Amino acid sequence: MRGGLPVPRLGPHADRPRAHPADRTPHLPIRPLWVCRACGGPWPCAEARLLLKIEYGDRPVDLAIYLSGLYHEATHDLFRLNPHDGPTPRELFERFVAWGPYRRPAVDPPPTR
Repeated sequence: MRGGLPVPRLGPHADRPRAHPADRTPHLPIRPLWVCRACGGPWPCAEARLLLKIEYGDRPVDLAIYLSGLYHEATHDLFRLNPHDGPTPRELFERFVAWGPYRRPAVDPPPTR
């Protein structure tokens, strides 16, 4: 740890979504805090989610893998920052992965008649 903050690990590099339009600050995370450098909200913010869905529109498996890797990195970073009051793994899963592709309901829907 340098300066009291953990050094980010060598997991996936959070380089998506790309800035849109190109001259604006991209909605990328500031690590290890995982806040959006453009709007200051918890990353991925609503704008980042929208841009990620557009950018990975025809590659949902790639998006799921990217988000899962960042979920792993964020869990590590945020737990090290605050192991007692930080977000739970479930909260981080909802924040990073659950909104992405391939969501399935917890139970199968009832059959239609």
